Amino acid sequence: MKGYFTDTVLMVRPVAFGFNSQTAENNKFQQNGFEEGAQQRALEEFDNYVKLLKEAGVNVMVVEDTPEPHTPDSIFPNNWFSTHSAREVSPEEHNGSDGCSTVVLYPMFAPNRREERGKSVMKHLKEHYNGKYNLVDFTESEKEGAFLEGTGSLILDRENKIAYACISPRTDEDLLDEWADRLGYDYCSFEATDSDGTPIYHTNVMMCMGSRYAIVCLDAIEDIEERMTLIEVVEESGKEIFEITLEQMESFAGNMLELKGKDASGKAVPVLVMSKTAKESLDSEQLHLLQNYATIVAPDLDCIEKNGGGSARCMLAEIF
Repeated sequence: MKGYFTDTVLMVRPVAFGFNSQTAENNKFQQNGFEEGAQQRALEEFDNYVKLLKEAGVNVMVVEDTPEPHTPDSIFPNNWFSTHSAREVSPEEHNGSDGCSTVVLYPMFAPNRREERGKSVMKHLKEHYNGKYNLVDFTESEKEGAFLEGTGSLILDRENKIAYACISPRTDEDLLDEWADRLGYDYCSFEATDSDGTPIYHTNVMMCMGSRYAIVCLDAIEDIEERMTLIEVVEESGKEIFEITLEQMESFAGNMLELKGKDASGKAVPVLVMSKTAKESLDSEQLHLLQNYATIVAPDLDCIEKNGGGSARCMLAEIF
């Protein structure tokens, strides 16, 4: 596997998981609403997910959440920070700090999600990088009502330095342009809606970037010119389009992530993570094609999906 996919992820073990009314404003994937017992069920789903990832040879850094401040969505850390290797972000773009990884902090739509940045994850990252990393902070834009929610908003082709982004209340195009300029990326932006015509809140529910393929719900992009531009950019990058339907997208089939795992001999192999819900939405031909690319890991995340409106990819912060 190429080095632009990581074998290490950070996950936040929940302590007060539940339906977040602040995010439900524009996240139609949230369904239940203050479900009794959601924390315990989410904890069981989380622990099983970690177990499956480790069995697939993925390194998992588990950070324990804290009761205060109350952050019901802390289980989705990928939205408020991302990490980038030195080879991905050139030293010229960050004051010549050659050899250092980069940590990016993102502005969040929901006020209670902003509280996640003050928790133990940042301490964990500082220890992991021995305090030596470049920090790029976009959080001041929250004061202006402009948001860009990490790898929820941004689907990254790290090898080709292209970001794909669905413009929404949580993905501001001016901020996207600034992000791309500071990290040295090109970007492909578009608008997308679900089967009811509701704008899709995060790009990562409709798109996933693999090493040799891009999983995309093309039907969500109504503007033909934008749709054709996305197809062209993906194909020019040397990847194959793997199309999913609107119905499959609404079962989280776009919310996948490719990682590096290990087989029984210790050899690095691609692992494609998706939820059980997503896997069951795919037909046999689609599953067969994806299994040609990677080993599939598909935990049951039913409670987390219905209450939190996020799935397998949302729970993983990639560590480079």
